[in-house]
Amino acid sequence: MPKNSKVVKRDLDDDVTESVKDLLSNEDTCDDVFKKSSLIVNDAREDKDMDVEEGSDSDEERPAWNSKVQYILAQVGFSVGLGNVWRFPYLCQKNGGGAYLVPYLILLVLIGIPLFFLELAVGQRIRRGSIGVWNYISPHLGGIGFSSCMLCFFVALYYNVIISWSLFYFSQSFQQPLPWQECPLVKNKTNTYVEPECEKSSATTYYWYRMALDISDSISDSGGLNWRMSICLLAAWTMVCLAMIKGIQSSGKVMYFSSLFPYAVLICFLVRALLLTGSVDGIRHMFTPKLEIMLEAKVWREAATQVFFALGLGFGGVIAFSSFNKRNNNCHFDAVLVSLINFFTSVLATLVVFAVLGFKANVMNAKCVTLNTKKILGFLGNEISPDLIPQHVDLSAVTPEDYTLMTEIIRGVKESDYSHLGLDSCNIEDELNKAVQGTGLAFIAFTEAMTHFPASPFWSVMFFLMLVNLGLGSMFGTIEGIITPIVDTFKVRKEFLTVGCCVLAFGLGLIFVQRSGNYFVTMFDDYSATLPLLVVVILENVAVAWVYGIDR
Repeated sequence: MPKNSKVVKRDLDDDVTESVKDLLSNEDTCDDVFKKSSLIVNDAREDKDMDVEEGSDSDEERPAWNSKVQYILAQVGFSVGLGNVWRFPYLCQKNGGGAYLVPYLILLVLIGIPLFFLELAVGQRIRRGSIGVWNYISPHLGGIGFSSCMLCFFVALYYNVIISWSLFYFSQSFQQPLPWQECPLVKNKTNTYVEPECEKSSATTYYWYRMALDISDSISDSGGLNWRMSICLLAAWTMVCLAMIKGIQSSGKVMYFSSLFPYAVLICFLVRALLLTGSVDGIRHMFTPKLEIMLEAKVWREAATQVFFALGLGFGGVIAFSSFNKRNNNCHFDAVLVSLINFFTSVLATLVVFAVLGFKANVMNAKCVTLNTKKILGFLGNEISPDLIPQHVDLSAVTPEDYTLMTEIIRGVKESDYSHLGLDSCNIEDELNKAVQGTGLAFIAFTEAMTHFPASPFWSVMFFLMLVNLGLGSMFGTIEGIITPIVDTFKVRKEFLTVGCCVLAFGLGLIFVQRSGNYFVTMFDDYSATLPLLVVVILENVAVAWVYGIDR
């Protein structure tokens, strides 16, 4: 018994020892499994929290850009628009030439790029349109998103009308000579004469107001619909609808042409304009800084406003486009890149405009010299003595320099009677200082300059096709700022919403293609977006900095 008991005891001890070793050896494995499982649970919980924080929807897959290039082109197409071609050159001309570039660039760095980055970041992080983004930050701030949608809709109403004007001029450019090149002739039973109203102004001005717009005398006189502009407006909204009906899948492909084509045209125009007589005068006028103007507060205010509008801040289009990005996209780089592209596009467009305006100024100055030389010839022997004309001056081919010399001599001799002669100064600088902006630059000044181009119909076709593409690129972002927030919030079909939005906008836009429509375009441009847009951007900053919290 004792012997057997010892054996049993040894066996039991061995079993216990082995079982303890097994437990000890399995302890780390069990802990690892437990730790791994707990990590998986915690990671899943963190992922879930992250998804909730970022506002992603687990039950639906959000569309995404096919490539980074497509996304950058979309943002560039939205920010670079008609304002870069006709608003920026006008401000540059008005506010000191090259000196205006200094406050603009400073405010672009201090205000434009940070605000642009803010909209890129919130759209990319939360992955919703403007309504969803501000609703997520605070339910009380959802009105910011709705305000952005309304602003986009108001701007789209009249912005597409400008595209329709460009389409009309594009369709009329396939003629030689161009229809706005000469004043129309009026025939009656006895003789033929030039239209008096056109003769008092110019052929391009007359064509714009009387033939294209067929404008009424006041905003109260509607005058009925302009059927040609109504057809062009229908064509413009049809193009927008077809390009946007599939969202970024369709508009993204169109961006390759609508965003890149204007640069090709601008470069061609710049090369062609530099070969024209007087283009250097225009560029010299642009880069001659009037530094004293930089001390005026209004120059900085207008530069800030242009930065604000140039980047499309507050409209919701930037947020909508960035919401289709991956969350790890480098939006710091995107904000700087798109802002600088926008700035250099404005400078390129300004170079083109001033080169063409320099050529136009020389043409108009030559006409002025010819007209006033005929006056001097009529006065010779009577009011003006032939001895006052320098001998080296050939009155059959007077240069601007010779004309200036003659008028100085005549003014010195006939001080009191000089004003009665009615001789104009004929100075190129005076022509260049005539500030022209907006529709006046595109449809009057630029069209007049192109009539003097060799092969003018070709350049007219290219110019207005460029305007159409610039306008469409901005319209895509504007419509996306309406469509994306509503689709995200109310879960409606994007195709139906896009068609419905375009049909509604076309119906309301008919007010702008009446004979009095130009007055409504000016009114909407001045009042519909300026102050509301400023309020929206201020509220966006308050929402991110104080409601959401800058530390988060």
